[in-house]
Amino acid sequence: MPNDTVTPDADLALIEANIRDVPDFPHEGILFKDITPLLNHREAFAATVDGLCAPYRGLGVDHVVGLEARGFIFGAPVAMALGAGFVPARKAGKLPADTIDQAYDLEYGTATVEIHADAIAPGSRVLIVDDVLATGGTGRAAVELVHKAGGTVVGFSVLMELSALRGREKLPDVELHTLLSV
Repeated sequence: MPNDTVTPDADLALIEANIRDVPDFPHEGILFKDITPLLNHREAFAATVDGLCAPYRGLGVDHVVGLEARGFIFGAPVAMALGAGFVPARKAGKLPADTIDQAYDLEYGTATVEIHADAIAPGSRVLIVDDVLATGGTGRAAVELVHKAGGTVVGFSVLMELSALRGREKLPDVELHTLLSV
């Protein structure tokens, strides 16, 4: 599905200007994209939240699923802006009530993501939000969790796509909206 970028160029420039490159973090040869300056810049943070939710305004989003941990930072204000509830998708064992889970592959092993079993009512329209789309494993797991709960995924909205890692290939059935592609 197409990448739907609707954020004005001036806002994208402001957003991009507030993402810091940190060479050799967390390992030598990695160029880490640090979003903490963006979070600390009121206008850039507001532009990011607005850009993440813009394509979904008026589409009747019932819930926003935010992926642990930085998806929480963006997902909660996106949910508020859309008049929707917020559902945290957490690593296994972090939620206190009954959960549904979905395992996904990592480079060396597997991980599991969970939501509360009662968080998404059947038939709910759900937007998934995260900061980065990398390999797509966590995103695919979140899509499967929404389906297990009986919800419909209306889209997946991310601040940044690391295009070289080809994560969008794991989400061919989902409308993917990215603000930045690096």
